[in-house]
Amino acid sequence: MKKSVMMIALIMFSFASFAQKTKEQNVPQVIKNALHEKFPNAKEVKWDKEESNYEASFKNNKVDNSILFNANGKIIETEIAITVSQLPKKALQYLNANFKNQKVKEAAKIITEKGNLIYEAEIKGKDLFFDENGNFITKDKVS
Repeated sequence: MKKSVMMIALIMFSFASFAQKTKEQNVPQVIKNALHEKFPNAKEVKWDKEESNYEASFKNNKVDNSILFNANGKIIETEIAITVSQLPKKALQYLNANFKNQKVKEAAKIITEKGNLIYEAEIKGKDLFFDENGNFITKDKVS
């Protein structure tokens, strides 16, 4: 299980490193339809192209979200902004032990297409990833 979560996290990092902003008119209709079907209240949608995938960043009920779609409109991952206090207890303990006196800039909950839950915390330009129990997985530089 831990190896598959690690592999998923590494795949996510590789997608993020190749993101390019794109205009909504360049996003295939099947992907826009998939977004509005799943999130009809999505506001202020911004699009990025990551190789053959598309990422929609938007607000849903005043909460920042991003969804990564494949070219057929299937959701690859969902990322939802959370407060730092919503990170698992073990993740907070890890952050306090290893990044004492450093502020977590952003936190998020990521759900992969297979339903795995991963937590993300950004500190000083690095994204740190934790499994659903708060165990540290890996870190990656923010691009």
